Amino acid sequence: MDDFELHRPHLHAVATRLLGSRAEADDALQEAWIRVDRADRSDVENVAGWLTTVVSRVCLTMLDARKRRREEALEAGRLPDPVITRADDAAPDPEGEALAADGVGAALLVVLDTLGPAERLAFVLHDVFAVPFDDIAPIVDRSPDAARQLASRARRRVRGADRDAPTADRRVVDAFLAAAHSGDFEGLLAVLDPDVVLQADDGSGALQLVKGAREVATRARFFSTHRTAHPALIDGASGFVATEAGQAVAVLAFTIVDGRITAIDALQGPIRLAGLGLEAFAVGN
Repeated sequence: MDDFELHRPHLHAVATRLLGSRAEADDALQEAWIRVDRADRSDVENVAGWLTTVVSRVCLTMLDARKRRREEALEAGRLPDPVITRADDAAPDPEGEALAADGVGAALLVVLDTLGPAERLAFVLHDVFAVPFDDIAPIVDRSPDAARQLASRARRRVRGADRDAPTADRRVVDAFLAAAHSGDFEGLLAVLDPDVVLQADDGSGALQLVKGAREVATRARFFSTHRTAHPALIDGASGFVATEAGQAVAVLAFTIVDGRITAIDALQGPIRLAGLGLEAFAVGN
């Protein structure tokens, strides 16, 4: 397995970019190592390319599983548990710093998470690692031309993402909060897409769906002035954690397109918020 260890830094970089997580990349390399150890390598000519293919297949399986878990959670009447961090947290983030050093910033990760697993893999392998489409095609079970189209679609979405999106999105969320606090109905409509969808999960096993800007704006005005909103990153995107009387009472995650909110995921109530690690948001409030 000397070949695997020799190429480990490159393979870990591939897995990290594909999965967006160094911890998951570690898991992917462990699985890939097992597969490589069991494989017949007698006819392998390009070891580096073959190892990249093995790792990429493992990552594709993990991305598919991630997508299924989200779908299964929604079918079960609940929103998936998000990763929540304080937006103003000054504590060092080794994983985030490593991803940034690798050229994968939070904004790009958010865009990549909107891609299908095959699109994400085709784009990252070709545009980041210069893997030929002839080599990508069998990994995603497509023809080389189809793999090229996958990467092309992904590339358009990535290039179309506003480089200042995190800052711009935070401004939209702040405008939403200000309007909700003051009961400014027109102000809420100004930041909501006409077809916005609110999904609320209170842990009861049934999602509450509210569709349309006017309906969502009416619901948003429940956000009373005695609640405190703490800016947060919800799965890497702008959102906030609301506290009341020193306790976390809601988590809101926003999807923002072209300066307007197109979707809101709301987790609320003690049952649903239990186990999400929100203690840091409640301290001192």
